Amino acid sequence: MTDDEMMTNGEPVRQMERLRAIMHRLRAPGGCPWDAEQTHESIVSNLIEEAYETVDTIKRGDIDHMKEELGDLLLQVVFHSEIAEGNGHFCFDDVAAGISEKLVRRHPHVYGESEVAGSEGVLNQWEAIKRQEKGVEQRPYLDGVGDGLPGLLKALKLQKKAAKVGFDWPEIVSVIGKVREELEEVEEEIALLKEDKASAALEAEVGDLLFSVVNLARKLKVDPEVALDCTNNKFLYRFEIVEQQLSAKGVSLEAASLEQMEDEWQAAKSSQEEGER
Repeated sequence: MTDDEMMTNGEPVRQMERLRAIMHRLRAPGGCPWDAEQTHESIVSNLIEEAYETVDTIKRGDIDHMKEELGDLLLQVVFHSEIAEGNGHFCFDDVAAGISEKLVRRHPHVYGESEVAGSEGVLNQWEAIKRQEKGVEQRPYLDGVGDGLPGLLKALKLQKKAAKVGFDWPEIVSVIGKVREELEEVEEEIALLKEDKASAALEAEVGDLLFSVVNLARKLKVDPEVALDCTNNKFLYRFEIVEQQLSAKGVSLEAASLEQMEDEWQAAKSSQEEGER
């Protein structure tokens, strides 16, 4: 089958093969100059962006756009695989084969003779097999956990892993107490500031506070990344209302006083909360 035939949308062409053929054509001589110039490093932000946009559709229950965003995310995997193949490293089939083999290895209760009790047993078995595969039986328990993740998600993953061996607060009240303790330590460092310049000690205390808040979210079974994103969206919505209301009164954001912005903020907050009831 020629590349041109692969580009068509007719059957019996498998769509995964079609997508790979399109990506190969875009990167080939005579294809798209932009696609041909890209490297793993130049499109890494695209990978992150598409992952978050996919998560957003899932959170909103937007099935139609979820399909679209999953396609955009899949494109990133195909794109990186095409770049790697062009550099003589690996191809998409290698990627697919690797994850397929891993899934079979780590599900011996499905593909072998192992027996596990429920989802918790599956997860414990998965971790045990993973550590054995990576040869980390003698390495630190948390070695490599969360590497490459943003700070918020890494904190959550570290805490979850530590909790599996019992290193965890037994009660919510203890976690709340820890959050208050860390906030007090931040306040103590603020009192020591000179000329309003942040110190390394203050940065460390703020980090401790954030870590404790992530821990509280985890204990409450709230995803801190999702919760923060929700608040980000809420802030964005309300601030846009503030801007619109000020503009309607002939006042720009730059010219508005803090009191004016606060009044409009409270009005936007009340309106949003009323609409949610």
